Formats: sequence, structure tokens, C-alpha cells
Amino acid sequence: MSGPKVILVVEDDPVLGPALVQRLRLEGYRPRLAVSGAEALRESAALRPDAVISDIRLPDMSGEEVYRRLVAGFGAMPAFFMTAFGEVAQAVRLVRAGARDYLTKPVDVDRLVTELGAALAAAPPASDIGELPQLGVSAAMRAVEATLRKAARVDVPVVLTGETGVGKEVAARFLHAASARGAHPFVAVNCAAIPRELAESTLFGHERGAFTGAVARATGVVERAGAGTLLLDEVAELSPELQAKLLRLVQERSFLPVGATAERPFAARIVCATHADLAARVRDGTFREDLLYRLNVLSVAIPPLRQRPEDLPGLTVRLLAETLTRFALGPRRLGEAALAALSAHDWPGNVRELRNRIERAVALSEAEELIAADLFPEGVLEPPPGPRDASLEGALDEAARQAIEDALRRAGGSRSEAARLLGVSRTTLWKRMRDLGLSGEG
Repeated sequence: MSGPKVILVVEDDPVLGPALVQRLRLEGYRPRLAVSGAEALRESAALRPDAVISDIRLPDMSGEEVYRRLVAGFGAMPAFFMTAFGEVAQAVRLVRAGARDYLTKPVDVDRLVTELGAALAAAPPASDIGELPQLGVSAAMRAVEATLRKAARVDVPVVLTGETGVGKEVAARFLHAASARGAHPFVAVNCAAIPRELAESTLFGHERGAFTGAVARATGVVERAGAGTLLLDEVAELSPELQAKLLRLVQERSFLPVGATAERPFAARIVCATHADLAARVRDGTFREDLLYRLNVLSVAIPPLRQRPEDLPGLTVRLLAETLTRFALGPRRLGEAALAALSAHDWPGNVRELRNRIERAVALSEAEELIAADLFPEGVLEPPPGPRDASLEGALDEAARQAIEDALRRAGGSRSEAARLLGVSRTTLWKRMRDLGLSGEG
């Protein structure tokens, strides 16, 4: 039986904050009070909240920044914002970005408690939503996600293909988490980065005294994967000798550590990732054809970032939040020119390049607002001519529009079912549809 719901209250008012905590405790919740954005993030890391009630104006950062960082770290959760009348526009933007509602001060506590209870009651159980983050909002990545969910139901090898930096390991972790093996280890190894003389030992382990310097038994990645998932990244770079041993591993479900006399069972699922054309490698004789047939039972291509621009806003928000948390820095935001520069770039390095540019900009900039030159010190591309909405708000609205339309299609037009698929209440869905100009018809 689950315990009381944890409610994070973020409010620096010395009267309102403790009063809300007292009322929520009387209602049977487990409230935690934070008087700053930084404290709210620390509390959330220690004990993940089930819902958030936050003031928009905080002493160190905005409630909007706190909310976006919480969503990036923990996924969607019911969130309510308290605001003065002058901040209603910002509150509306937060609702469009996924918050449940905003309340103008002085707060009607009875209404807040009622809506909080309804939001928590309407939220699907954790087994239905929230445990797996979306890979993207674009049609291309939604298709990839759907394929991986199907692949998770069958225990066969999977090959993930795509350019360097597109997020093949992220997709592999998604597949692992969606499968029955999710509670077991996920072990990844970059085959291209293993020194040739250590490759066999790295993969299969070795016994003590198997070779000079082997002073103790070592467990290889194959054994460490247990009953989980083994990701062989850049599998095309394996030597012909190791390809033969990998073929035996796949066929016989057993392996022989270096220096061992008895084979050991292999229980993990194999997922391979590569940016190479394996069929072309077979034709030129550098990759075994029989191994390709064994590994390539299911093949999933991850599209490059330039082909799914709808995913750029969400990725940017998440990576910026992750970077700020990891660097333990204060709030940063992207200016309009920076957003336009991100949209105009063709991302040859894909998501990895986006992460690197954000990390460098955050590390080197002293300003709260990041500009285009922080992200592109080598110079920026000019956006293509013609009207375009380069704002993050506009991009997020478009992502929300696509998500709602997709949910309505899957629900056969039923708003109740669409709301359940999206993890929101019918009222919130109706408000978002009204704001976005969606009728739900057709």
C-alpha cells in the first residue's frame, strides 16, 4: 500500500508557505516546504514529489525555471502556480507547457486543495505513465518509440542504426527499460574504443594467470550484463576473431572467458548500435554475413536531428536543465536570438553536438541569458528568409499540438481517452485545445 502523496510547496512568503503546508498535512498529504528554487530542486532530488505547488516569483529563480527542471528530471507531474495579476501571462504559458492551473493571490486554498485532489486522482498509475520518457515529439521519433515498445515484448537481438550522436544509446536504454529486463543491469561497451589486445578479455573476462598481468579473475561485460541488456556500440569495429566469438555467444547463449576451461551461460539480450552500413561491410568482407543475420533480427533507424526539428525545443530545455543541475549553477535561459540560431543550425553532430554546445555555453557564460555567440562562437547561420516563430513558446505550442492530435487519433476522437493517454485531466486537455485552436474534430 502506497503512503501519503508528497507535495512540494515552493513559497518564500513566511505566512502563506507554512499555512499551505499545515492545510495539506490536515488533508492527509505529506507536504515539503522550500523557500527558494535551489532548495526545491534539492528536496525533489531527495524525495520525488507527486505534485508541485509553486510561487512564480522566487528569490533565486522563477517558478517557471523550477518547473521545467523538475519535468526534465522526473517527467510530468501535477503542478499549480500562484501568481500576482501582473504575472498571469507567464502563468498561462506554464499551463500551455504542461502545468495544471494557476491561482491568483490571495490564493483560494479550498479551490487549490480540491483541484489538487482531482489532479492526483486523475493521474494514471506509475505503471502506465511516467516511467519511460518520450524519445521525442516528432512523428519520426514517435514511430521509433512505437517500434521499440513492440520490440521490448519479444526477446530477440536488435540493431540500432543512425549517424554518430543521434542517441542510439538513449534508444537502447529506452528499449531496456520498456522490456521485462528493465530491473536487471544495462551494460554498454564501445567496441571501437577497446584496445585490440584487451578486447576479448573486456568482452568475456579472464581467469587469473590467463596472460601476463592477469593477477586476478576479471568479469567481462558479457557476464556483468546478467539477465539484463548488453549494448555493443559500434559493433562493426569488432575484429574478425571477436566476430566469430560473438556469433557463438548469440547462437549457443554461452561464452568462454580467457583462460577458462568451462563455458558459462549467457542470459542477457544483445542490442547492437552502429553508424556503419553493415550490409556494405559484409560485401567488402569486413563483417561476417552469418553474424549479421543473427544480430539483425529487428533493425531500427534513428533519424538525425536535422530531420526532426520538432524535437529541438524539448531537447534544448531538457539538456539545459540537466547541465545546470550537474554544474550546480544558477538559472540560465536562452534568448530569442539564441533560439533562432539553434533552429537555423543543421546539426551535423546531432544531439551530442547540441549537448556539447549547451554545456560549453553554460560553463563559459557569466550572464543569465545565453546569446547566440555563447552557443556558436565560430559564428551563426542566418535563419532562412520568411516568417518563422523562433520562440521556445511557439515551438512548445507546436509540439503540444502534435501530441494532442496524435492522442485524439489514437483515442478515436474521444477526449476522455486522449486525456488519459496524455496523463492530464479532461479540463486541462480542453483548456490546452482551446488555447491552441483545436476543435478535436476530423
